[in-house]
Amino acid sequence: MAPIAVNDVIPDGTLAFFDEQEQLQQVSLHSIAAGKKVVIFAVPGAFTPTCSLKHVPGFIEQSEELKSKGVDEILCLSVNDPFVMKAWAKTYPDNKHVKFLADGSGKYTQALGLELDLSEKGLGIRSRRYALLVEDLKVKVANIESGGEFTISGADEILKAL
Repeated sequence: MAPIAVNDVIPDGTLAFFDEQEQLQQVSLHSIAAGKKVVIFAVPGAFTPTCSLKHVPGFIEQSEELKSKGVDEILCLSVNDPFVMKAWAKTYPDNKHVKFLADGSGKYTQALGLELDLSEKGLGIRSRRYALLVEDLKVKVANIESGGEFTISGADEILKAL
């Protein structure tokens, strides 16, 4: 399947997260993104170095500016279970705007055509690193990395596009 691209409508899918009361919730991506401007960014794995030290912190640090430019939601996806995503989110005590969503089985990542096979490293099928700017379910910007690079999928690149 071809990867999601500019002008495509994002597929719907169900992702998991823990709410403020620490209750496990399931959410449809279309229910979050319909009629809104959202940034969806994904990482190959929670607690991994580039993801934890560069990618996520960039979106947390730039979240107020993203919001000021009309972004309604900032969503971090990873092919990890919701318990891992909850624990990872807690390592960012200053985070106010980034939601950590679990794609535990990788079905949503597969629907986007953005899987990354890291089996040789013992990680299985994960997500490619990317950042999408989506307006009312339609992709406006698709910054998709090849392999494990981190060059075009950061918050700064999304801000340039706004």
